[in-house]
Amino acid sequence: MFRDLRADEVECRIGTVKEGKGVSLLLYKTARVDMDVLDETVGPLNWQKSYCRDNANCIVSIWDESKGLWISKEDTGTESNTEKEKGLASDSFKRACFNWGIGRELYSAPFIWIPGAGKYDKFWVREMKVESKKITKLVIYACDQYGNRVDDEKHLAFEWPRTRKIPHKKAEAKEEKPSQADAAKKAYPPRDEMEEKILSVADGKQFTSWLSRQGISNIAEAKDAAVMALYGFYEQKGII
Repeated sequence: MFRDLRADEVECRIGTVKEGKGVSLLLYKTARVDMDVLDETVGPLNWQKSYCRDNANCIVSIWDESKGLWISKEDTGTESNTEKEKGLASDSFKRACFNWGIGRELYSAPFIWIPGAGKYDKFWVREMKVESKKITKLVIYACDQYGNRVDDEKHLAFEWPRTRKIPHKKAEAKEEKPSQADAAKKAYPPRDEMEEKILSVADGKQFTSWLSRQGISNIAEAKDAAVMALYGFYEQKGII
């Protein structure tokens, strides 16, 4: 009764993400596509929809001229992550339209895996062929960095059945955050070098006279205290 969907009427969304490895894609139709197909096939005045159970269930009815009555099919939906009530109504409507056969071929889609892709990447259906309500060919392209559709074979992301090499992008290597100790090693000079500087300063006349003014007469103990303080500092930073 209803025609097969065209490639430009099918959307892609990310199903699962494996960090650093790739993503799986799901194919779906929008409620607008269902309304367009209903208008085109039976006419805008020959179909209607109604809801029950707080929009959880949608009933799509089509007028049967030969029988002189409305034929109805019903299904339930699930809430979306955004605009829960609107998403619930839209999903139940799309599922009811599946019952009428609109877009039912999407259930025959192959498993779509895009190596190297991330959760923020976007894709679009470049080509789709359907025979007897079964998808027989599927070509998906990746959008550019701005989310725009680019009709260039360099953006080929998936083809089924495969007939050509797919230019998969390499997964971006996860940058490892340097440890606190590594960061400290880069921020401070080696401990031995600092110790040498402290001892050279402690041997100077200016430093010894300052110690005398502070009432410290034992220069050797002062040197040891300074070195121990240095050791404690470097140990605290994890670079001793």
